[in-house]
Amino acid sequence: MLGHEHSDNDLSGTVHGPAIQSGKVYGGIHFHGEAAPEARGPRPPWQLPPSIRITGRAAEVSTLEGHRARATREGHPTLAAVSGLGGVGKTAVALAWLHTIRPHFPGGQLYADLGAQSPGGPVDPGEVVGRFLRALGVPTPQVPPALAERVALYRSLTADRRLVVMLDDAATAAQVRPLLPAGQCVTAVTSRRRLPGLSVDGGHVIHLEPLGREAAVELLDSTLADSRVSEQPEEARALVDLCAGLPLAVRIAGARLAARPRHGITTMVRALTEEHDRLEALAIDGDHDVRAALDLSYQGLPAGAAHLYRLLGLHPGREFGGPVADAVLGSDAADALDVLYDASLLIDAGQAAGTERYRFHDLVRLHAVAQADRDESPGARASALRRIGYHYLANATRAEEVIDPQHRTMARDYGPGPVVVAEFGDGGTGAADAALDWLEHELPNLMAVLRIARPAGIPALGWQLADAMWPLFLRRKFYAEWREAHREGLLAAEECDDAAAVCRMLTSGGLGELDMGCPEQALVMFERAADSFLRTGDALGHARTLNYRGLAHQRLGKPDRAAEFFGRAAAELPACGDRRAGALARFNLADVALSRGLYDDAARDAGAAREVLREAGDTYNTARADALAGRAYLGLGLLDRAETGLRAALDALRPMSADHETARALGGLALVSERRGQPELARQCYREALILYSGVGGPGSADAREVRDRLDALGPEARENGTADDGGAAG
Repeated sequence: MLGHEHSDNDLSGTVHGPAIQSGKVYGGIHFHGEAAPEARGPRPPWQLPPSIRITGRAAEVSTLEGHRARATREGHPTLAAVSGLGGVGKTAVALAWLHTIRPHFPGGQLYADLGAQSPGGPVDPGEVVGRFLRALGVPTPQVPPALAERVALYRSLTADRRLVVMLDDAATAAQVRPLLPAGQCVTAVTSRRRLPGLSVDGGHVIHLEPLGREAAVELLDSTLADSRVSEQPEEARALVDLCAGLPLAVRIAGARLAARPRHGITTMVRALTEEHDRLEALAIDGDHDVRAALDLSYQGLPAGAAHLYRLLGLHPGREFGGPVADAVLGSDAADALDVLYDASLLIDAGQAAGTERYRFHDLVRLHAVAQADRDESPGARASALRRIGYHYLANATRAEEVIDPQHRTMARDYGPGPVVVAEFGDGGTGAADAALDWLEHELPNLMAVLRIARPAGIPALGWQLADAMWPLFLRRKFYAEWREAHREGLLAAEECDDAAAVCRMLTSGGLGELDMGCPEQALVMFERAADSFLRTGDALGHARTLNYRGLAHQRLGKPDRAAEFFGRAAAELPACGDRRAGALARFNLADVALSRGLYDDAARDAGAAREVLREAGDTYNTARADALAGRAYLGLGLLDRAETGLRAALDALRPMSADHETARALGGLALVSERRGQPELARQCYREALILYSGVGGPGSADAREVRDRLDALGPEARENGTADDGGAAG
């Protein structure tokens, strides 16, 4: 099913079936001989959504800028909170201000929608600070699992960096505090609540009132972009009065008029008045003015666009791309999307993976859901939600196939209709990176779909989606989502009464627990899977768990017990028809021998594993076996053979971005050079290994410290004498 390396290694590369390797998977740092990453520095993030033209808010923007100037003079970070009714323009005002000060903040711009009004509830601040750390250049494996540690690292990284942070739609001050940067940074918060608690943190709170009449008329005029406002000034004033000065309502009403250039403003005033009368008794927090405008705009939509509007409201995530709309309609949705965007019913959320992204204002989403409840049958709503879910499953599966072609061994169900599937290229390294980037960008949506799978009556979608996300979890270490996805996937598999899926979730989830440093919990899960396989008479499945349990015992510091399980797996797996998994068990057995100094045994087992892995086409694990054999030959003093294995491993691992394993091979080659009296060659290998270890585990990791100590031990001089104890020469 899955793959892991030995206990000192980090997991990366292609895995599938019953492959077992212990350790962790790292990704994200790519070394191709250019300057060290820390010398170049990561590119500053520029995450702010596009700014839109605002009217009548010059005083508020000036107030925000005045607060920033004072904070800067006093040497404090800038914190400003903008509150107000839904649709009053909080986000637009904050963005207008932040975009104007961009030249003063070369450290970049971070953005997060905190989801106070989202269907899934407010976002966990730990998830957001994790995204911020990655955007600031922290390799995913170095993002701490605990919130307090993440916040500490975030504050350290921003202490000497000038950047802007926007936290949109905050629920509480407590949600915001962990996301406040240090140093001379600027943070803007928007919320329907006033959040007075942020004043304690030095925040300046401004509350937006609706636009004055003339400013609202100016906004209407800019939206129409014709002469109707100047020709019908009284009607224009009446219209913005009906919109209560809320920019969202004015824009929606204006967009409807703009699409009907022959209609006078009076027509809109009459229709909006009737809607107001209907909604007055239903007003909630003053949003009836927006809802009246929304109802009118909705009533004027073409049938196809109205249908798409209703169904997109069911999307469980915060934003979506055009292919999702295609999946919802079951056909090309580009024209309908354009209609919704032109009607100001969708907001531009930028681009990702070459496609336009959209989102709803929260009031618009609620309106769309209400229309779906009214105008779509329960069956139609359920079908749309299924199509959304199957779309994400199909695309996650395609990404999985590109990244780890051998991983998927269980069937996937995409429902009765065709699915819209993205292409990530021809399966090369670039395509794998693109597929991983797609999975990472869509992770909030994938998790949102997974969470609603069981309540929506499609539990199989839940565990299959968790399984498809495995390459992302393995390589980029989204630990919280890894754990949640497999716990929810396990519940879904149990609801399906699918024993094979239950075991899949137990072993996949157990490997996640192992990777998170919880071998006791991992062992419990592996043993439960083993018991299930025994009950169902699945000998192959049970043999696979032998390898998993060996990994857990190895992590628990019980090498004898680990070797016993690895030995049994190496014998039973080929007998059950899976030679590749048996070879990986033998690789793990060699790793235990190497850790004990049994170099002959390690070389023999690694060599035997390598041959089977090579025949199976498993390039990554073949390279790992080459490296392990090379280290064993180094222990035996056979430097030529050690170099041959280590260089073969290095040549294969470099293009895979398998940074930890690459660094280990470099460390082995450095030792070979040291033994031959070639300190400068050793120094070059150590320096490159140090860069890679620092990328995947941090400059303070045990591996990085060990390499740094070896460099120090070589001293400042670098002399070459070309000696070797077995006649070899470094190539």
